[in-house]
Amino acid sequence: MSAFSTDPIIAIATAPGRGGIGVLRLSGPDLAAYAQSLCGLALRPRHAHYLPFRDRHGETLDEGLALFFPGPHSYTGEDVLELQGHGGPAVLRRVLEDCLARGAAIGLRLAQPGEFTQRAFLNDRLDLAQAEAVADLIEASSTAAARSAMASLSGAFSAEVDALSERIVQLRMLVEATLDFPEEEIDFLEKYQAAERLDAVTDALDGVLRTARQGLVLREGLHVVLAGQPNVGKSSLLNALAGEDVAIVTPIAGTTRDRVVQQIHIDGIPLHIVDTAGLRETEDTVERIGIERSWAEIARAQVILHLQDARHPDDPLDAEIVRRLPDGVPMLRVWNKVDLLSSEAGPVASADDAPLRISAHTGAGLDALRARLLAIAGWTPGTESPWLARERHVHALEAAREHLQAAAVHAAHSDQVLDLFAEELRLAHEALCGITGQFTSDDLLGEIFSRFCIGK
Repeated sequence: MSAFSTDPIIAIATAPGRGGIGVLRLSGPDLAAYAQSLCGLALRPRHAHYLPFRDRHGETLDEGLALFFPGPHSYTGEDVLELQGHGGPAVLRRVLEDCLARGAAIGLRLAQPGEFTQRAFLNDRLDLAQAEAVADLIEASSTAAARSAMASLSGAFSAEVDALSERIVQLRMLVEATLDFPEEEIDFLEKYQAAERLDAVTDALDGVLRTARQGLVLREGLHVVLAGQPNVGKSSLLNALAGEDVAIVTPIAGTTRDRVVQQIHIDGIPLHIVDTAGLRETEDTVERIGIERSWAEIARAQVILHLQDARHPDDPLDAEIVRRLPDGVPMLRVWNKVDLLSSEAGPVASADDAPLRISAHTGAGLDALRARLLAIAGWTPGTESPWLARERHVHALEAAREHLQAAAVHAAHSDQVLDLFAEELRLAHEALCGITGQFTSDDLLGEIFSRFCIGK
């Protein structure tokens, strides 16, 4: 995708399929004459005109509303024309083809994914974090995620980042000014309370980073894999958490041969729960393939939920499964089928590493399991992230924090030269500016916007 293309572009902005309405969106410089030729009249800015959509031969293709938004007061910052007609794929395609044919003289072409929002970013209608929030709002899978995405789109996240950047810039200005007068370098840190101001900025960044991590969990959720021997109740637990029968459950060990994935929400947090084939040695070719896929899924897990039969907590095969689990991945031990014990044990949650005792059949202990999953995700129940964040945002904030910590080390040693202190501040500022797009490569822009839907 060209970052600086000014060709007029067009795309169907509504989702594929049939619907009550369908929207064609055009954007480009100086579209007023083209819009008048296409619609047969001069369109009053920001007013809806009901009219027939005729092709270049005068045949009526559809009828609906035409709206014209002159730049720079439009979504993209360019002239924008929207044609709102009926939502049938055939009629939309006919209108689109006619628009392209009549726009050949001005270089009208089909838009690439995310190109409308990319132009909004390039024309300073949105910063990069806000532009990403457009896609997040469209893709939001819960009310909480949609609300937080809207906050990001409104600029809440960008405002936090800009405030941090401004504080670092103020400190950088003092440092740069002092570098011009070497005789004052020794007194700089004390005279301007540089160390104290740096600590205050770092504390503020830590608060933004905590919220960003919450926003990342809210946006992406957790990839949770159910692992264990056959017939320990993995599929029953998946059904219990999902609230519906999404996996087949039978008393026959090895019923599950392939993974079953279900997304659920706990306190607004999306969890991608994966049921896998029971782990054991087998001569069955199909089951063996399923077990190989189970281990592959476990290797990709963010959280492993190791399910055991509460009646056999010391089974040697479970110990072997634990031994083979990947290092560094949170593992939650769960003893299922407590309803089959002589006296049902209640959920155990006094220690983080204590196994939870549950019954997927009766629902006992499931609330404690949900709470433990949220704790592993770093989510506090009853709270809500004021904005969504992406993995690159968190990485940028973490990088900025590392540079501020390095600056603090230089500030703590009087024998350190001030140039190093200034350089770490510059790198921290650059990392923060990457979030909103002030310092962002064209390659990164292409990667971000290519993931948008066409027409947005």
